Amino acid sequence: MNYAATFFTAMVPVLELRAAIPLGISLGLPPLTAFLLALAGNLVPVPFIILLIRRIFQWLKGLPWLRDRIGRLEEKAHVKGDLVRKYKTLGLCLLVAIPLPGTGAWTGALVAAMLDIRLRNALPAIVLGVVIAGCVVLAASCGVAAVWQK
Repeated sequence: MNYAATFFTAMVPVLELRAAIPLGISLGLPPLTAFLLALAGNLVPVPFIILLIRRIFQWLKGLPWLRDRIGRLEEKAHVKGDLVRKYKTLGLCLLVAIPLPGTGAWTGALVAAMLDIRLRNALPAIVLGVVIAGCVVLAASCGVAAVWQK
């Protein structure tokens, strides 16, 4: 149960590994195990987002009550894409590596899809960004845990 909770929490947009790593540790998992489960869970949706999100958005725009919401998501991706347009795959990696809301693997994959970055170029940058973000979150989580244990 603790493994699944950590893995699936990392798959949820906005929560991603920022929530999954501390959750896994708080559920009693060893920090490295929580990190690896969160990393894997966070990366599962990425190829699907890059390959399918544009088609899904086109379909969802056909639903009047979702048209505006989808338009805002596309606009957000283009705004976030400024960093990526300027620095290419390094910018994509940096966008994903910053462990704050509005960044992460979901946003990076969405930006890559909207900017027509091919999967073979986007995936390594996103993976590296997720690893960097995971290390930051892991360090913060272990530091916070150490403080609370004293």
